Amino acid sequence: MKILHITPSYKPAYIYGGPIESVSKLCEGLASHGHEVDVFTTTANGDMELDVKAGEPVDVDGVKVTYFMRVTKDPTHASPALWRHLYANVKSYDIVHIQSWWNFLVVGAAMVCNFRKVKVVISPRGMLSQYIFTSGKSRSKKMIHNSVGRKALAKSWFHATATAEFEECREVIEGWKGFVEPNIISLPEVAVTKKENAVFTLIFMSRVHPKKGIEILLHAISKVSFPVLLKIAGSGDDQYISDLKNLVAELGIAEKVEWLGWLDREAKFKALMNADLFTLVSHNENFANVVIESLHMGTPALVSEAVALSAFVEKNDMGWVSTLEVDDVVEKLTAAKTDQQKLKRINETGRAVIDEHFSPDKLIENYVTAYKNIISSGN
Repeated sequence: MKILHITPSYKPAYIYGGPIESVSKLCEGLASHGHEVDVFTTTANGDMELDVKAGEPVDVDGVKVTYFMRVTKDPTHASPALWRHLYANVKSYDIVHIQSWWNFLVVGAAMVCNFRKVKVVISPRGMLSQYIFTSGKSRSKKMIHNSVGRKALAKSWFHATATAEFEECREVIEGWKGFVEPNIISLPEVAVTKKENAVFTLIFMSRVHPKKGIEILLHAISKVSFPVLLKIAGSGDDQYISDLKNLVAELGIAEKVEWLGWLDREAKFKALMNADLFTLVSHNENFANVVIESLHMGTPALVSEAVALSAFVEKNDMGWVSTLEVDDVVEKLTAAKTDQQKLKRINETGRAVIDEHFSPDKLIENYVTAYKNIISSGN
């Protein structure tokens, strides 16, 4: 197959977190299995631009990637150059897979693909949940959805990374056709060697953003009855981080919170391995690569029921699942601290469970099958 992926950003723009990892691993896996894979993306790298030559394809770990200049330096990522190139060349591909939603780049790309009558898959990556429709810039999103977005989505297929996201998408467009396959994640071969912490050590590792429920976690920490240390790893809006630090001071838990900032790959996996419990009590999370990464390093997970992988954690008994109520998070933290036998079991078996369910070769075969089914469909 000849497959085109369109994504607002691509590596080495690691500032965007998990999606950069999972999208690149999918593209590389498809290419290594003999498919011709191209990526159209932008030079986006946060407020900056990647140091790449725009408009010319380059090999990035076996994948042909073309970076296009964007005319905006914000999350809209508008790129007329990409749209023009897409219009001229898209008919040469068997299928187009678009990553993300709402920004001008991908909505415009979906409209071009629909106009040119090519088969399209859209991975909204949690961008079509009710949380997104009712938070942040929800008014502008509803305007986009009602004017052009809904029509563009309805003419495409969708890819969800978990059953919960699949159900959310079907609520947005009744009868919308799609498939479920988890993200493909690159996991290190480094051996798990857990250290004994002086106090029960939690780690939050993700984008520092209001939807991640960090305030809930901080309030819970202020109420637990045992010594605890929370390490917060990740970057985010400076003002929001300042607000969180003020909340830490107000709650009187400054000695219980350590701010690590953004971590590179080696430091990230080491930090996950050395924690006693990974925590993510998000208001909404379509997948959360870091849950898989944590379990791979033998560290149990405490996630909210709004994290799509909560069903996996619960079914395989790989940690604890909470509501978004502070008292319930306190209860689950206490249960985790108390159940040393369960912690030890997950330390020893977490990696084997992840290997069983998230083998890259197996997942690539599943994606290829889904693509072929879409290509052969009549609509």
